Amino acid sequence: MRKALTEVKEVCDTARARAIMGGTTATVVFHPLDRRLDVEGGSSAGTGQQGTAMGSARLPDDVSIEMLDINLLEYRESEVARVRFFPNGTSDEMTLILRSADNEWNALTLEITTGLVRVESDPQRFGR
Repeated sequence: MRKALTEVKEVCDTARARAIMGGTTATVVFHPLDRRLDVEGGSSAGTGQQGTAMGSARLPDDVSIEMLDINLLEYRESEVARVRFFPNGTSDEMTLILRSADNEWNALTLEITTGLVRVESDPQRFGR
């Protein structure tokens, strides 16, 4: 679970940096059914990224997506979902809830005014 959280956060951070440094919108493209995500657009110049480093990630087989809300719409069972990061540092709204095979639950949310990822693992919030 820790690896999945870190990779999702790093992919989102990469998209945000590319959008800001490139002066253009960058998008994280989720493929919920395949449990993978990729950065699309923006510029890798000046982000410190080498090649495709953290431009993509795949969730481990033992981690499932329980919820993927983008701008208040559910995309968990969609083929593709997109989260945009803008040059001014803002982003779309996103909440991603992951569950491990060990029943560990975590949520990643984007703060829309900063485009920064917040990880939450409060058991009370998820009703465990």
